[in-house]
Amino acid sequence: MKLLFITFLCLTFSSLSYANDNLPGVSGFIDEMHDEHGFDKAELQTIFEQVNVKKSILKAIARPAEKSKPWYDYRKIFITQKRINNGAAFWQIHKNALLKAENEFGVPAEIIIAILGVETSYGNNVGSYRVVDALSTLAFRYPPRSKFFRSELSHFLFLTREEEMSILKPLGSYAGAMGLGQFMPSSFRAYAVDFDGDGKRDIWTNPTDAIGSIANYLNRHGWVAGESIAHKTTVSGSAPVALLEKGTKPDIERKELVNAGVSTISLPSDTSQLAIISLTQLKGEEYWLTRQNFYSITRYNHSRMYAMAVTQLAALISQEHNLTN
Repeated sequence: MKLLFITFLCLTFSSLSYANDNLPGVSGFIDEMHDEHGFDKAELQTIFEQVNVKKSILKAIARPAEKSKPWYDYRKIFITQKRINNGAAFWQIHKNALLKAENEFGVPAEIIIAILGVETSYGNNVGSYRVVDALSTLAFRYPPRSKFFRSELSHFLFLTREEEMSILKPLGSYAGAMGLGQFMPSSFRAYAVDFDGDGKRDIWTNPTDAIGSIANYLNRHGWVAGESIAHKTTVSGSAPVALLEKGTKPDIERKELVNAGVSTISLPSDTSQLAIISLTQLKGEEYWLTRQNFYSITRYNHSRMYAMAVTQLAALISQEHNLTN
């Protein structure tokens, strides 16, 4: 009897269907998407059997440039003459869509262009990983952020169903960011727009939709039309550590900055709520006072260096555009 029972157990377990042995936990995820959201279980099992775990993704997520490089090296990646020239050219080609975005959402053309420049060099580098591979690898093989990427994977399945897209075909970054503006799936579902009215939200091959989607994203995250972004400052005495640790949300009063030895002479007179950031230069720390629009850019990417790269690239693109028009 005992031998028969063991034989029964062996046969039972050997008959179980595992979607992908390289993705621990994926079978439970498939059950959840089926039971709670009505996805076809057999179809998902077939999809995940074709998912490839990428070691290069795990290596890349462990060393993002925002954390591994100081500002003076990070800046060199994005602030280049080629990127400035190409940004001005992009402006000329897509001026009507950019003007429409500025009128509807209040976001200047140069900011939209700079984000496209930093993210994908204006669509020239949208990523070469299948989105489902990237998100699955990180959801099931990267414990530090598995909860986040599992959520993004579910959003990706939702958007492919909503947009009637293939699950296996879309390409993106090692982190699963998609299209010209590198939207994560949850951001796509919340903020991507059909800006040319053709019935599709296409941020992969349609620059007009990408422009409108970026503008909508920043607008929905508090962009203030006509307001400045950041002002360089100086600090007398020791670094204002407590104020720097507050982050990029502008909730510091002007008077508090002055009391901490931070100069506010470069600020417009009506400026009240601010944040202060530091950026590492070769000769020491550089300080900037930042406002709501800088914070809005950090909602796109939380790195202060990313937001400053966008801000500075935008200013240089605007200069180049004005010189050639």
